[in-house]
Amino acid sequence: MLQFLKYVLATIVGLALFSFVGFLIFVGVVAAIGSSSDEVTVASNSVLQLKLDRPLTERKQEGEFTPFGLRSSSIGLTTLKEAIKRAKTDDDIKGILLDLDVVSGGLASLEEVRDALLDFKKSGKFIVAYHETGSEKGYYLSSVADEVYLHPQGLLEFNGLSSEVFFYKRLFDKLGVEPFIFRVGSFKSAVEPYFRENFSDSARFQTVSFLNSINNHSVEQIAAARKLPVGRLKTVQDSMLVHNAQDAKRLGLVTKLGYYDEVLDYLREKLHLDGDKKPSLVSLSTYEKADKDDKEVSGNKIAVVYAEGDIVGGKGGEESIGGTKFAETIRKARLDKNVKAIVLRINSPGGSALASDVIYREVMLAKKVKPVIASMSDVAASGGYYIAMGCDTIVAHPNTITGSIGVFGVLPNLGPLLSDKLGITVDRVTTGKFSDIPTVTRRLTPFEQQSLQREVERTYADFTSKAAIGRRMPVERLRRLASGRVWSGTEAKQRGLVDVLGSFDDAVAIAARRAHLKADDYRLQALPRRKSAIESLVSMLSGGSSEEAEAKALQSKLGPLYPVFQQYRTVTQMQGVQARLPYELTIQ
Repeated sequence: MLQFLKYVLATIVGLALFSFVGFLIFVGVVAAIGSSSDEVTVASNSVLQLKLDRPLTERKQEGEFTPFGLRSSSIGLTTLKEAIKRAKTDDDIKGILLDLDVVSGGLASLEEVRDALLDFKKSGKFIVAYHETGSEKGYYLSSVADEVYLHPQGLLEFNGLSSEVFFYKRLFDKLGVEPFIFRVGSFKSAVEPYFRENFSDSARFQTVSFLNSINNHSVEQIAAARKLPVGRLKTVQDSMLVHNAQDAKRLGLVTKLGYYDEVLDYLREKLHLDGDKKPSLVSLSTYEKADKDDKEVSGNKIAVVYAEGDIVGGKGGEESIGGTKFAETIRKARLDKNVKAIVLRINSPGGSALASDVIYREVMLAKKVKPVIASMSDVAASGGYYIAMGCDTIVAHPNTITGSIGVFGVLPNLGPLLSDKLGITVDRVTTGKFSDIPTVTRRLTPFEQQSLQREVERTYADFTSKAAIGRRMPVERLRRLASGRVWSGTEAKQRGLVDVLGSFDDAVAIAARRAHLKADDYRLQALPRRKSAIESLVSMLSGGSSEEAEAKALQSKLGPLYPVFQQYRTVTQMQGVQARLPYELTIQ
């Protein structure tokens, strides 16, 4: 009995200590939140240091609470651009240091940053870039700098773009998974990884086409910035003439080979500092909190609806586009008299065709009463194009991935896996011949396959008919541009699938002009509202966990097998007919 009481007492003491420590952590976190909101003062004669060492997302994700404290999980494109724009006229900021190694972001997002940097240079202030190892994306940014430093033992990647796709046919064969595929469009290759071992001819053709279009645009931009002939840069890239830092310097891609301390020496020279004085470097997170000029806030608003992630049914999550949630968001913006125009900012490979149509309906209703402009980011394909096609004007970057106007469905037969591999058998009782449709535990009959294929074709006909109306072109012509084919923004503009090649700022300017608003007579309202740091903490304490935190934990455990798991999860979470980009497209 005494031993039992000892254990009980120890447990109570342990719980008390745990609760006390948890309380201290909570107080510390709340204090951190409070202090993080305090404004700071930027010292005169400073340099804005930009490290793009986290994923670049459309909006900054608020500090995320983990068991180890508060951490910021991404860099917001809007926040980054605003900081560069403010630094341009900030007398305390004399230049920008791009500290670039691994840069994670889509090419269209990076072009927005690059354009902001080019605009910054118009002030006469300097930009210097430093790489230890320069990636293709990192160099695309640093090419605008006055001086580009590369570590003497560093590397610079400049050999063109590529896209790798995982194919799972052999895996499915080994597991005993039989996928039934339903699709429309010769280019709708989203389902090819489930029944092929490599690209089909049509999938390879379209990928070669849009990759070359995007790469040509990037090379032209770099050539203009570095004052090098385009043809010469193409030769350097195609022949892989850059093997080391010395090659990069000799070929004119970088201006200097040097260590980080030599970059600091360069900054001392530009800032006219004594040799032993450390340059004042201001990080992006610090600059966000710096004093800002108070401006009169207009009552007029342009609502910016950020649609980023997969399109799913219902409300979705923080990292997805829930059809119900986003339809409601657009509806509220439509009914808000202070909202004079709507910009739909899209960064999505698509998803549920039904959820896409739910959002499309609200776009069509909104544009009857106020301008609705689509701004395409890195990807606005399939379902992403679906929600854009009803807008008054579609704005895309030259290197946006768009189009993919097509639909598909996948229904796997797991019967062989269950019976032959796992020893699980299935029996059923039904009230009718087709009561168990859809099912994943037996083969579909030819009649059932035909029925599902007809539904996919019906959805495709509806998709293309609405796209033809939105694009104001005959449906026959639209369908020749559809068939699931993916286009770059440049290719889409040439074929009438988008209206304007430009940035998010261009889309906002068009919206303001259509709403007859002067440049200083409106403010932007970001929608839908994101969770605050406190709400994230409450969610964690109540047992909730963010999608991103869960994904990162799985990625660390699965390593190189994580992409396979992602595909598996994507397939299992698909409901109904899908309007998605072909495969999981990664450009590197």
